[in-house]
Amino acid sequence: MANPKVAIVWRGDRATRDQATPSNNRMAAIFAALADAGIDAEPAVYDETFAEEVRAQILQADGVLVWVNPLADGKTRKALDATLREVADAGVWVSAHPDIVAKMGTKDVLVRTKSMGWGTDTHRYGSAAEFRDAFPSRLAEAGPRILKRLRGNGGQGVWKVEKVSRSSGPDASVRVLEARKKSVPHELPLGAFLAQCEAYFADGGAIIDQPFQDRLPDGMIRCYMAGDKAAGFGHQLIKALIPPPPEGPNAPEAQPGPRIMHPSSAPQFERLRQKMEADWTPQMMRLLDISPSELPIIWDADFLYGPRDKDGNNTYVLCEINVSSVFAVPDEAPAAMARLVRSKLDGAVVS
Repeated sequence: MANPKVAIVWRGDRATRDQATPSNNRMAAIFAALADAGIDAEPAVYDETFAEEVRAQILQADGVLVWVNPLADGKTRKALDATLREVADAGVWVSAHPDIVAKMGTKDVLVRTKSMGWGTDTHRYGSAAEFRDAFPSRLAEAGPRILKRLRGNGGQGVWKVEKVSRSSGPDASVRVLEARKKSVPHELPLGAFLAQCEAYFADGGAIIDQPFQDRLPDGMIRCYMAGDKAAGFGHQLIKALIPPPPEGPNAPEAQPGPRIMHPSSAPQFERLRQKMEADWTPQMMRLLDISPSELPIIWDADFLYGPRDKDGNNTYVLCEINVSSVFAVPDEAPAAMARLVRSKLDGAVVS
């Protein structure tokens, strides 16, 4: 029997598509792992200008793996998602399916799962009017808040907001800092900031509101998942939402540290691994109505440290789930992904 064929989709221009091979791009380790698992994988570089060409290509595959951000240089996934749904309806296995991305990969997951152990005091504003009505009092009563637009990446539309004056109403002064790289805090009237955020509600958008976590300087832990099993961890001392030093956002002290990768067996993350595999992932699947077979081949949950519990153990607060374009991955992840892909294409049940 012929090996199953998988197309790997990522965004690029015509030259990138014409020159792409399994070994000359950042996915090389994934291509190699798939080959070791007896899978023929081919690049399927995507752009809207040659979308029909990509559609024809992936319709000939047995499966499709997708790495495309929801926002990139002003482009969205709208056209691609329509193609992926069509391809899936034609019988091609797609990971992650756009419907699963919508369930897991938007900030709505923070609201829908806030009752879980990774949740916190999280709220959703579905309109500019609701945002204007509810957010000012919540900010005044609960302290600094983190606002996140429904879909985005690279810190776009993620803000730390804190009051700097005792006055209330739209003229109250607030200090805001965006999570985008090299951002600096600035002060402005609350009403002006609320108006600035109105664009986030376009096309069915929303804003998610969470409390600021005081242990942010301790770093972010990224738990990589291959289906429902941990495939490694990444720990990074991030600088997003931390004001830069007096020397400015280009100073060495303002730059994020490297993401240090760890295997799934790393002892410092054993408690988090157990929570993810035995507790939180099954709970999430029930709440979001996701079956085991629908879980993405690779996804990650980003956590900040919450307050320590009464025994001094770390707690973890979910800040987002990434499904659209999870990269880079720990060294052991490509092999775990390839085994899972093979089992999906063979119709096997993963133990």
